[in-house]
Amino acid sequence: MTLQEKLAIRVKSIELKKQGKLEEADRLARSIPMPPWAAEWYKKYVGVEPLKNGGWNLSEAEEAFGRDWLTR
Repeated sequence: MTLQEKLAIRVKSIELKKQGKLEEADRLARSIPMPPWAAEWYKKYVGVEPLKNGGWNLSEAEEAFGRDWLTR
């Protein structure tokens, strides 16, 4: 996903939030790939289960660390 695509999604998410559509805004924001460094931090300090079950797009972390990085 390009930076421009990520920014467009984030702008739309902010617009939805301003309209009071908080769940939809959050879901859309989580569709932006989480940076690998942030995913690793989240795994270490928040835990694997919330990361797996939170609806996050982990495609960049999987690309950087491998598909099994959450279970290691």
